[in-house]
Amino acid sequence: MQSRAGPAGVPTHGPGRPHGHVPRSDSGFAEERLEPADHVHGDHRSSSPACSDSHTEPDRTRPMQDAPCARRTSCYSAREALRHIDKGRATGNKQALYLREKCERCLFNTGKIIQLHCGKVLFVGVLVMCLLAVWLKDGKIETETEKLWVQAGGRLEEELRYTKDSLGEEMGSDYQLIITTAKNEGENVLTHGALNQHLQSVLAAADVQVEVFGLSWKMKDVCYITSAPILEGTLAMIIDKLYPCVIITPLDCFWEGSKLLGPDSPVVIPHVSANVRWTNLNPLGMIEELNKSLSLGLPFSVELDTFQDLFDQAGITTGYQEKPCLNPEDPECPETAPNKHSKEVPDISSELTGGCVGFATKYMQWPEELIVGGLKKNQSGQLLSAEALQTAIILSQPNALYEAYKDDYKVHDIHWSPSKAEQVLKEWQRKFTEAVYNSANDSLGQEVHAYSSAALNDLMADFSQTNYIRVAAGYCLMLVYACVTMLRRSAVRSQGGVGLAGVILVSMSVAAGLGFCALIGLSFNASTTQVLPFVALGLGVDDMFLVAHTFSCTTSSPDIAYMDQTGECLRRTGVSVTLTSLSIIVSCFMGAIVPIPALRNYSIQSAVVVFFNYLSVILIFPAIISWDLERRRAKRLDLFCCLNSSSANRVIRVREATPADDTDSVRSEPLPRHSQRHQTNVTVQSTVETVTSLDNEGRTVTVVVPPTQTVTRPWIPSNVVTPLGTPPSTAESSSTRNLVSPDLDTEETESSNVLCCAKKNWTLSSFARNSYGPFLARFPVKIAVLVAFALLLVGGIYGTTKVEDGLDLTDVVPKGSREHDFLHVQSKYFSFYDMYIVTKSDYDYPIGQAGLYELHQDFMRVDKIVLTPEGDLPEFWLSYFRDWLIDVQDHFDEDWHQGRIQRNKWYYNATNEGVMGYKLLVQTGDNDNPINKDQLYSNRLIDSNGVINSKAFYNYLTAWKNDDTFAYTASQAAIRPEPAEWSVDRNDHDSLDTIPDYELLIPKSQPINYSQFSFYVSGLHGTSEFIQLIKDVREVCAESEVPTYPLGVPFTYWEQYIYLRYYLMVALSAVLAAIFVVVAIVMVNPWLALIVVSVLAMMAVELFGVMGLLGIKLSAIPAVIIIASVGIGVEFTVHISFAYVTSLGDRNERMIAALEHMMSPVIDGAISTLLGVVMLAGSEFEFIVLYFFYVLVALIVIGLLNGLVLLPVLLSLIGPGPEVKPANNARRLPTPTPPPTPPFETGVPLDTYPQLQRSDSLGSDLFNNEIAFSGLGDQYLQQRHSDILVQPEVKVETGYLRCGPKRTKYNAPVRPTERQPNRPKRPLKKKPHPYQPQHHVTTVTATTSVTVQIGQPTDDASTDSYRYSKRRRDDIPKLWELEYDSSDSSRSSQK
Repeated sequence: MQSRAGPAGVPTHGPGRPHGHVPRSDSGFAEERLEPADHVHGDHRSSSPACSDSHTEPDRTRPMQDAPCARRTSCYSAREALRHIDKGRATGNKQALYLREKCERCLFNTGKIIQLHCGKVLFVGVLVMCLLAVWLKDGKIETETEKLWVQAGGRLEEELRYTKDSLGEEMGSDYQLIITTAKNEGENVLTHGALNQHLQSVLAAADVQVEVFGLSWKMKDVCYITSAPILEGTLAMIIDKLYPCVIITPLDCFWEGSKLLGPDSPVVIPHVSANVRWTNLNPLGMIEELNKSLSLGLPFSVELDTFQDLFDQAGITTGYQEKPCLNPEDPECPETAPNKHSKEVPDISSELTGGCVGFATKYMQWPEELIVGGLKKNQSGQLLSAEALQTAIILSQPNALYEAYKDDYKVHDIHWSPSKAEQVLKEWQRKFTEAVYNSANDSLGQEVHAYSSAALNDLMADFSQTNYIRVAAGYCLMLVYACVTMLRRSAVRSQGGVGLAGVILVSMSVAAGLGFCALIGLSFNASTTQVLPFVALGLGVDDMFLVAHTFSCTTSSPDIAYMDQTGECLRRTGVSVTLTSLSIIVSCFMGAIVPIPALRNYSIQSAVVVFFNYLSVILIFPAIISWDLERRRAKRLDLFCCLNSSSANRVIRVREATPADDTDSVRSEPLPRHSQRHQTNVTVQSTVETVTSLDNEGRTVTVVVPPTQTVTRPWIPSNVVTPLGTPPSTAESSSTRNLVSPDLDTEETESSNVLCCAKKNWTLSSFARNSYGPFLARFPVKIAVLVAFALLLVGGIYGTTKVEDGLDLTDVVPKGSREHDFLHVQSKYFSFYDMYIVTKSDYDYPIGQAGLYELHQDFMRVDKIVLTPEGDLPEFWLSYFRDWLIDVQDHFDEDWHQGRIQRNKWYYNATNEGVMGYKLLVQTGDNDNPINKDQLYSNRLIDSNGVINSKAFYNYLTAWKNDDTFAYTASQAAIRPEPAEWSVDRNDHDSLDTIPDYELLIPKSQPINYSQFSFYVSGLHGTSEFIQLIKDVREVCAESEVPTYPLGVPFTYWEQYIYLRYYLMVALSAVLAAIFVVVAIVMVNPWLALIVVSVLAMMAVELFGVMGLLGIKLSAIPAVIIIASVGIGVEFTVHISFAYVTSLGDRNERMIAALEHMMSPVIDGAISTLLGVVMLAGSEFEFIVLYFFYVLVALIVIGLLNGLVLLPVLLSLIGPGPEVKPANNARRLPTPTPPPTPPFETGVPLDTYPQLQRSDSLGSDLFNNEIAFSGLGDQYLQQRHSDILVQPEVKVETGYLRCGPKRTKYNAPVRPTERQPNRPKRPLKKKPHPYQPQHHVTTVTATTSVTVQIGQPTDDASTDSYRYSKRRRDDIPKLWELEYDSSDSSRSSQK
């Protein structure tokens, strides 16, 4: 570093130094600061382009002539590159440079403002992030599967909305399942022991009782019960207590099934029994006993007929009294059981063949596929063995439970509501699961598995909850990584605190981004809570490291003014960070094309979080490093910023070098002596020597030498003679600590281990420059790389063919959990689902009955639908409705012919069905004239074609729903609007000649807007089978004239896979197109954008293939990761491409230069991203490990291979030309002459300085008999000009010294540039001195506070005046009163 002045006070400038430009310190003096870059071992960030820039790139106002930056236009400011083009020194892409120049200017100005107001920016930024993070408390975690996985905006969502609008929020059935299997896979469970174990488990479930809101709730209180006719009377109240829960179980084939039906307390039936339960109840026998008791005057003779008809309609006969007993020895086994007296154990296989029936034999028919799994049959269809038994207990939905109890006195005091009903159900389900598992008897050799919707929802809620321990561990790992990466051996220059603060800042930005998502109403899910915090941390910390290390290197550069440090850092990194962040944000938004709500929310939330990370890194993190700059300037310790550096106690010993002291011969001439002498007292630390030599103009060059360093000669301009030796290249060693040392033969310091500042140590940059890049530049290697990646691409394409569609629920549930074991068993043995065919409005049901029958019959061609034992489809509501009307018509005809019914009335001996037929036949369906008794002679309920009378269709519907409630419930018609309520009492009027019309009127139901008929589907084990079922059913629905759609679990969860691959291709195309546009616009280079997009497309294909090889199935989650991989892949490609296009030379040279400057940050980005996701490997959810951790790790490996191997080879073969091309095919850019900046002045009268007497005693007291500044003898004091080379931790300040009418200006030293090794010594040319010596002041600032002591001036002195920056002006006290607060400063003055 040099500071020189030309003849007659006219300053001469070093290469590229603008006229009058001097970097200034806050004190007003020109300042040059060189500090050691004591980086820790293994810091691969330090060779990032930013770091390289800081040492090899001159400031935008001071480019150096021979620096490597002259061969890398990305180091240049775009403004300088444009100047070269405008002046004809180069040609290039002016559009790209113009766009980059605008971005750089904006970023530079932003950085300057942030540095100026760093405290305010940091406070406001942290405050805003904290306020947004508060909204996380209102975030909604969505666990309902339909709201997570149903295609948004698709037909399925529209169908589900229509269903919910019709049926309400709670629709369908809630099954609680119990499965019994053998402990050894493949063993038969059709044994007495297995059925007994199953019976004990179901009984344990039936006995579950919970206390909620101070009330007791049993299974009978919360289960689903078949609807019964609205009846009044004593018998109706008795029968109501006997209505059981609906339980689908294989135990219904045996008498033991009655034990499940209760009731909990025996029912008393007068004159029949005082202890009636289903275990001893014979419904027909009960009716017979009551009929026999009518003579005793019982008050329910009419009710008996009604219940007799009800039992006949439902097929209720003897109940369980005639079924075999599993244990004939049971005392309660009825005498009517077929094996009661023989004591033989029943043939279980034969009993279960064809399924079982409940107490209502006509409607409670359980197919064997529903209750027995793992079947083996003989040729005749007889069951031989089975591997699993299943029982399903059906519970009420919350709304149904609320409606059932809202007028009940039981809940009068608890403010009953649907939410409380839901809580009751959940508590019962949780205890149900525990009770079933506790019922397992190991001695029986069976395993019991239980499922409840509450348990699964609780598990999914746990799955969706953020694991704070894992998040904390991951963030602590990143904190350690940040601290280790940014630590330096110098406690002052170390940036461990910056790394810690950066990770905390990124963590806060992630929380703020998620809080913003909660604020705008985006729900969270497992993808958000389990994965996004880690991925976002990795990506955010990556950018943070880039900015921090760039800032570390820019502060080491003496060419950047103090107030420009933050702005220069953002100028160099902001464009790259903006480009990569923008690409990731665009790709995440493109991922929202996949119309699955869970993944759409994940994609949007990822984009929002990445955007918040970008804002924090660009706006808030620079404020943190600006504060750290103040700490370093104050020489305070890293991490312990309240403590000063121990360097404050070092002593600097300066001596004059003689030819004997120098290891190289230096020719010099005697220095002239000055008539006046003075002394400067310096209190500094650590013994540091100086080597003084002369240039060819007789000026003194003084080098401050730390005692333990190796002397390394800097390059000095041609008019300065230097000793023989080889100077270091600034490209390879820009640490100024290595420029000087007392011994040329000693080895380099450990501080040269820094990757961007090392001279000989191995680094990723040196490896890329010297080994890896030249290796890839070989033509045979290029061919091998292309062949290898072609094979890899072929393998990826092959792997894509192995990827299956689907997402098993067992993948989501943690292995080893009860829920996982149950789901595994159920999917293996009971792939059994309900399926509904919904008919909509806009259809004339009375007229279009034939279309409904045709639609129903068309489903015979759909595989997997469970048929009845007769091989027919199950009946649906219209057929039940028609059968009931046929039965009513038959009874009416019989009563009419028998005379029990006449035109105007019926008699008491008419049957209930006959009376119902009378009422139905007189209905006209006309609201103005609803009754017409003349129709009794001509009207028929059903015509000859089996079509219900269309005119009175809705009147008949009302009657059927209220009279044949078992059939209506069993049909699962769910007609909406619900048919009107009507009392089915016959209301005999024997005393009247004519029944009044109001007694005959049946209310007309509203037209049907919604109805459904149900099927069971079974044998679905793979996604392909589900998709085929969906396609077949959809085809039938599409061909029908009835507006209809399917509904059920297969359609809710598996229909997304029909179009998933299509949406994936559309999303990938959109992402690649968006990145192409972004890169092409920012770089204004479509060919380069095309190469980048091609590599990214290959990465997506290879990742897809790896998924196939790992056995990962394609679902919406891997689809979004594949889409996001394109954005993440930008980190591995765009940096390399940007460095390539902004380098000079041929393709191979630019490829090597790009690898040299970008290999380290690319690898560092991969490591930071890997650290962000590595904690996912410890998740208890295999789904997280398999679908996120493995896929993301594969993505990182594929990205590194493509970014560091394939892309460089492609660029070296077909890469575009450089952004700027020097004229005459030169390999470097010429040095521009930037415009001058305004100078500043320091005016001090010459006669202010007194004559100082030299005191040797000062040195003996302070420096162990060493004279302070012993090298500054008379010759030095009389020399008119001096060039001072300073070392790290030493600051040189110069200013104007006004001497009467004349003024001399001294510039800050210029930085030494690169010199060819082994340059021969030049003989020192002696020149006359045509000008007289002038007075000047030289300031040397070290690392501690210094008080400058100067004698009293000899004559009057004018006050000092300093010109400060525009933002402030301070009046400076007289020079001898100055005491500087900056640490380690020493000041020498000369006159």
